[in-house]
Amino acid sequence: MANILPFGRKKTSEPAAGTDLAGFLQGFSIEVMPRTAAKIDDFRAILPEGTRVYIAHIDGTPIEEMVETAARLIDEGFPVMPHFPARVIADRAELSDWIRRYSDVGVSQALLLAGGLDNPKGAFSDSMQLLETGLFDANGFTRLHVAGHPEGNRDIDPDGSDKAAMEALHWKAAFAERTDATMAIATQFCFEAEPVIAWADRLKAEGIDLPIHIGVAGPAKLQTMIKFAMVCGVGPSLRVLQRRAADLSKLMLPFTPYEFLAGLARHKAVNPDFNIEAVHFFPLGGITKTAEFTDEYGRPAGSIAAHA
Repeated sequence: MANILPFGRKKTSEPAAGTDLAGFLQGFSIEVMPRTAAKIDDFRAILPEGTRVYIAHIDGTPIEEMVETAARLIDEGFPVMPHFPARVIADRAELSDWIRRYSDVGVSQALLLAGGLDNPKGAFSDSMQLLETGLFDANGFTRLHVAGHPEGNRDIDPDGSDKAAMEALHWKAAFAERTDATMAIATQFCFEAEPVIAWADRLKAEGIDLPIHIGVAGPAKLQTMIKFAMVCGVGPSLRVLQRRAADLSKLMLPFTPYEFLAGLARHKAVNPDFNIEAVHFFPLGGITKTAEFTDEYGRPAGSIAAHA
């Protein structure tokens, strides 16, 4: 890996006793968009070999740009997981076309989600309908991730409960039993460990045994973090940011996910069967900033490959 990051610099925080943060970060993934990926000359210079890279599909992004980005990342040696937002896809024929295009450049993984639109543009309104087509299995996709919301999602449950979201996860866990693909839950980003731990434990108690890839916001200015948290519907853990904003001595400092990750890592150390198996970064402050953070806290000697 090219030494373009400030390797070896002093850590801004030392891991607390009993915290295997480096171990917890092994197999992390990261999310990009075509326009943000285009700003990186070579991902091999900033990410460990084998890091899974999700490609977010924002409404209006041409499929050609998505596939071009996927092909470029695969050429650089990274497993790629593009988003398939159900409400953006017109019909079964378009879904089949997207899957074929991705397959042609070597993609065999996908994140299936409803998408950010209030109303569907076509035949699909949720990821379950995409799964039911059978097209991912038919085209040999080996890994399928679905969305999770540890703090709820008012697009799914307008009443503020999580009844429909939990029913959907039960359905997806049952679907995992009849697909040849490996499945997991990739979640919205959060800021507080305790509610996430409680949510993960609840899933296990209810028999939802899909492994969890917990969403984490990469380092960013506090104002940036609050903006994205509001837009993305982050729930009660938003109070972590609000408390930080109230501390004038910290207002202008970058916000990092260190405390959040350290809390989860401590829990994992004490509970090895904890069902969070990986960390997924949303690089809100930029891809390079998140890469620097993972290098500082997450990389042992050698490379870290994404979970197979």
